[in-house]
Amino acid sequence: MVLIEVFGTGCVRCKRMVKNVEIAVRDLKIDAEIRKIESLDAMIERGVMLTPALYVDGEPKIVGHVPCVEDLKQILLGEK
Repeated sequence: MVLIEVFGTGCVRCKRMVKNVEIAVRDLKIDAEIRKIESLDAMIERGVMLTPALYVDGEPKIVGHVPCVEDLKQILLGEK
């Protein structure tokens, strides 16, 4: 199972990131757990300085912008 963490404060961009991740996971039929992390303490602990941020299995993949669904698919497949 893939652990996907979306760090964000709940703003429009952060919500769009979560939605795009959910679509990408569904389309790829990946066995994944998607966690939405809104705690500022958790963000500071992980070193997240810009949101939204996407971590896959503990590795930062996207910071500070919302990728399109196709880019997320490439990231989740390890192509990017």
